[in-house]
Amino acid sequence: MSTTSPQRRAAMFVGPDDPRLGAPSTGEERGMLIGFLMAQRATLELKCAGLDAELSRRSVEPSTLSLLGLVRHLADVERRWFRQVLAGQDAPPRFSSSAEPDGDFDGAVSDPAIVAEAWEAWRAEVAFADAFVTDAPHLDIVGEDEWRGVVSLRWVLIHMVEEYARHNGHADLLRERIDGAMGV
Repeated sequence: MSTTSPQRRAAMFVGPDDPRLGAPSTGEERGMLIGFLMAQRATLELKCAGLDAELSRRSVEPSTLSLLGLVRHLADVERRWFRQVLAGQDAPPRFSSSAEPDGDFDGAVSDPAIVAEAWEAWRAEVAFADAFVTDAPHLDIVGEDEWRGVVSLRWVLIHMVEEYARHNGHADLLRERIDGAMGV
């Protein structure tokens, strides 16, 4: 007889020190949006924790998605919305291009230098975005996007939460197929 009882996936938290538990559940809009985005970013990191070469494994065939590809993709997404659209910088994607539109996923191979580059890029883009949001005078500042037209910082923050939430669902499946790890 087993001494442990089954658990629901939603009950499988990291523990009381889970960085996602610090997101505010009340308060002003900017703090709430930042908290939700921080929690989604932390979830991506937790889904990738403890893996190196396995990060590039395409574990949900026939999809070419991998955890490493998600990190590279989200680095480019952060870069696009915060550097290009809102800050108006000439900052082309790091991992994809018109010649290789899926370079973020296709170039996600099991090489320690590529893994390190992906995490370095992602952290740099997150740091830029965080500084940009902190320095922004309000959430109604706008940028011009070639797909959406004029977008506000508020919209970008909501979209980033949406983008991470979608891809964290992918990360759940990828990680579970790699080593069985489950949880929130």
